[in-house]
Amino acid sequence: MAKATRDAYGEILKELGAENPKIVVLDADLSSSTKTAEFKKVFPERHFNCGIAEQNMMGVAAGFATTGKIPFASTFAVFGAGRAYEQIRNSICYPKLNVKIAVTHSGLTVGEDGATHQMLEDISLMRTLPNMTVTVPADAAETKAIIRWAADYEGPVYIRMGRAKVEDVMPKGCTFTPGKATLLRDGADVTLMACGVMVAPALEAAEILDAEGISARVVNVSSIKPIDATAIQEAVKMTGAIVSCEEHNIIGGLGAAIAEVLVQSTPAPMEMVGTKDTFGESGTPDALLEKYGLTAAHIVLAAKRVISRKSRV
Repeated sequence: MAKATRDAYGEILKELGAENPKIVVLDADLSSSTKTAEFKKVFPERHFNCGIAEQNMMGVAAGFATTGKIPFASTFAVFGAGRAYEQIRNSICYPKLNVKIAVTHSGLTVGEDGATHQMLEDISLMRTLPNMTVTVPADAAETKAIIRWAADYEGPVYIRMGRAKVEDVMPKGCTFTPGKATLLRDGADVTLMACGVMVAPALEAAEILDAEGISARVVNVSSIKPIDATAIQEAVKMTGAIVSCEEHNIIGGLGAAIAEVLVQSTPAPMEMVGTKDTFGESGTPDALLEKYGLTAAHIVLAAKRVISRKSRV
């Protein structure tokens, strides 16, 4: 059943709160949208509304971490990664403090809120920070797995979640391991490596390609940093070509992370499906994904292009 990753976040926070009294939750006056209000209902004494002061919230989270608490700091991605970047860099990552930055409303699927709220640069910002682990859950089940893992992991983590509902692609009860991608479908002609809301369209694209006699391998790359270099190298070995799929700028995002591995170890033809160095605009999520080329049909076209280039290598 389709569910927004932010909804799953609220559910798992409440579960973990009952299991671990060290968990505290911070929000920037957006708890109904980020779904941390679910935690607040049960543990009001461990939920802190820092107001519209995201930079301060990160500093407060860092302070909590120094006392042995496990803080989850939540806001929209554009405010978490953008407005509070300096505090994340200097107060959290530099001392390698145990802070979990769990943001929602990332990417074009924020929809009608428009370009100012459609964060398309946060993966790039966060993965360049030393000591930061960067994750993008594909669905509700994986969101819960990542949050549960993050609560046990010692160190900074960035978890990128969305506003819109996404289809289930991972099994219930799945687990998360940093630096490990998940093979969802095997194939021989091309590998589609996707993260977040683009995993479901990648699977849909594989079905379309299969009907046309093209065998597509689909890999869910929820761990952006560390990236699964072995899975990328295996993809090249098995199919000889890769298409990255992300709801993010292709500059510095998943595609760039994959390309870095390819150029250092196993060069191969590659196409990137993502936004092309541009801001978004106001519109429905579906209309925006279509306009900016982030649909199963666009993935199919990219796969065909990269396969044709593979034949010339």
